[in-house]
Amino acid sequence: MPIFKIFCKLTLQFIFVIVFIFFSTLQAKNLDKFDKADKISDYFSGILLLNQSKYTDSYNYLKRLDGLEKSHINFTKKFIYSSINSRNFNDAFIFAKKLDKDQKNSFETDIIIGVNYLKNSNFELAKKYFFKAKERNSISILNNYIANTLYLWSDLRDNNLEKAKINLNQLDNRFENIKKIQDVFLNCYFDSKETSFLYDSLISDQKTDFSRYNYFYARYLDNQGDKIKAKKIVETALKKYPRNLILNQYKIDLDLKKTKPNFDCKKENEVVAELLYIGANALSSQSFFQLSNFYLNLSKYLNKNFHSFDTLLAENYYKIDDLRTAKEIYQKIIKNGDAFNWYSNKQISRILIQENKKEESLKLLNKSYNELTTKGIYEMYDYAEFLKNNDNFAESIKYYTKILNKISVDHPLFPEVTDGRGVAYERNGEWDKAEKDLLASLDARPNQAYVINYLAYSWIEQGVKIEKSLEMLEEANKIKSNDPYIIDSLGWALFKLKRYKESKKYLQLAVRLMPADPIVNDHYGDVLWKNGNKLQARYYWKYVLSLDDAVKDLKDIIEQKLIKGL
Repeated sequence: MPIFKIFCKLTLQFIFVIVFIFFSTLQAKNLDKFDKADKISDYFSGILLLNQSKYTDSYNYLKRLDGLEKSHINFTKKFIYSSINSRNFNDAFIFAKKLDKDQKNSFETDIIIGVNYLKNSNFELAKKYFFKAKERNSISILNNYIANTLYLWSDLRDNNLEKAKINLNQLDNRFENIKKIQDVFLNCYFDSKETSFLYDSLISDQKTDFSRYNYFYARYLDNQGDKIKAKKIVETALKKYPRNLILNQYKIDLDLKKTKPNFDCKKENEVVAELLYIGANALSSQSFFQLSNFYLNLSKYLNKNFHSFDTLLAENYYKIDDLRTAKEIYQKIIKNGDAFNWYSNKQISRILIQENKKEESLKLLNKSYNELTTKGIYEMYDYAEFLKNNDNFAESIKYYTKILNKISVDHPLFPEVTDGRGVAYERNGEWDKAEKDLLASLDARPNQAYVINYLAYSWIEQGVKIEKSLEMLEEANKIKSNDPYIIDSLGWALFKLKRYKESKKYLQLAVRLMPADPIVNDHYGDVLWKNGNKLQARYYWKYVLSLDDAVKDLKDIIEQKLIKGL
């Protein structure tokens, strides 16, 4: 049977099974309404688009199936996720209330109803639905924790700090770090004298990165009217975390005396928004993007002015390769100040590169950099890196040099700048300068596996210091085990030392880890030839010729190998 016919037959069988499953969950009396071809099409289009994170399109299909929730359990959750993640909050609330009336509510509907009441300061009703959610005992530990947390924060009006802390201590101990954050917020909410002390303890924690909460501490001080101390907290934090986006923007706002209210620990909805964000961030790190976006959009609903939420949302879309949506979010973030502007344009430029719009990308970031009111060394470094990574080596060297003229050898950025300039010099054909910079980078920070690799591989290609390069690469391999680039370099050093059997072992592993890399395949072909596997060597060389990433010079060399061998 021809392949096309087999494919069609299997596709039809698959559709039949799916349709059967769909209808088998419906009660017979409801079939008439949903057994039309257009309704079936709407359902499957909605589900498919939801799974592709096309939430608005998914919502537009699923909303046509009003009433299906009464007889098709799976539809309920799908519609809820498409509604919240497309930011149709009012429709999600109405839908959830309808399910509640029919006693078909779920964990998600309870959360949605509770959040809606919380936003509108109806704490009694919010508490009622959060209580329902926490009593359901979801299979997700995080969901259970969130439900209990939301209940805690909806119940504060009838409590004091002592009782609130008792309730907090009853929460799951596996979320100890979030409990620490909540403890600070509770003290802040109740005007405790311990608030500043607890903030200090939190941000000075050596075991966990609580850098984000420097912002909340500064914001608390600002709300208390102590702008001088707020500014000091921000400046101190930025010395340790110079790339923290919300701290950088807040410093600019404080300097301009244009701080905008976006968080107040006395507003339950704003605290809950941050706590939901923490859950969304944890889910994103585990690649549960649909659920992450669910909690993140609820955060945005509760506190629309906290733009840090948008950066995670854009990042989630970027990770699932929805570059268009990610770019749209970054374009909105641009409006929120210089730090957000620079950050967003960097991200948009990266997306434009992936969309093969290199010239547009360079033009955008060049414009954004020149428009910066203040150009610090980190902004300058990011711009230099962008220029280098997009083959504008001579221009990048100028900016790396400017930075090195401003910082000392013991500055944390020094190893990165000398590494970046060293690579730019090497690619620009200035090896003596490149070697000096790469060695300076390693002197400042010896255990940089990729810098070791770059320097050692460059020596190998020049046919110098190969024994030393091998020793360095063996050390790099210990620092960064199973890295394909280092393994390839290690194998290539052994090849140059004519230790072909040992070389083959490493190059074979490298080609398994990077099967589509032209240079790795070329190296493996060479070592196969030297080990007497000439037929196999030709196979790998021919494969390189088919790779789009293979440059013309490499292809020319390989064509000669195919004729003459090594």
